[in-house]
Amino acid sequence: METSQIHRLRSALQWNLVWPGLLSGAAAGAVGTTTLNVITYLDIAVRGRPTSSTPERTVEAMARLFGLTVPGSGDVLANRISGIGALTGYAAGIGMGMILGLAFALGWRPGLLLATLVASALALVGTNGPMTVLGVTDPRTWSLVDWISDLIPHLGYGIVTALVLHYVYQRRSATQQGAPVRP
Repeated sequence: METSQIHRLRSALQWNLVWPGLLSGAAAGAVGTTTLNVITYLDIAVRGRPTSSTPERTVEAMARLFGLTVPGSGDVLANRISGIGALTGYAAGIGMGMILGLAFALGWRPGLLLATLVASALALVGTNGPMTVLGVTDPRTWSLVDWISDLIPHLGYGIVTALVLHYVYQRRSATQQGAPVRP
């Protein structure tokens, strides 16, 4: 085979790994994000605590940073910022899932515990990091209850995201090896 043919074949094989990894990761991240939100809203309902304003404050800080203006005024502006704030959470969760899915597609096969810890840590750093850099929050000032309220939903994200990826890649490995796959 010529070098160019080998290169084309290698590229095709990598894309056959990359796209399923990105799509599986997006699905895992979406389910993980839903889990994070359910745990968060359950905490709000049980303790009667207010919702966090950090998503909205993050949108406002990002708009200032990039010199953008969210159109509208009054309730319309507040509703848009609230909606964008929620969407940024989904984008972050799905994006982090895509990173993990790509790692799985390229051969990273940690145990479930390690995958859970990595996904949870990625979610914590991927969400709190930008908010800290933007000056929206400062984790050094959080109380123990604040930390627990943040850690538990992110751990839920990590558990579910890791479970989905493990399930997808166990089934994928089994079908590639010709083994029967149980539903």
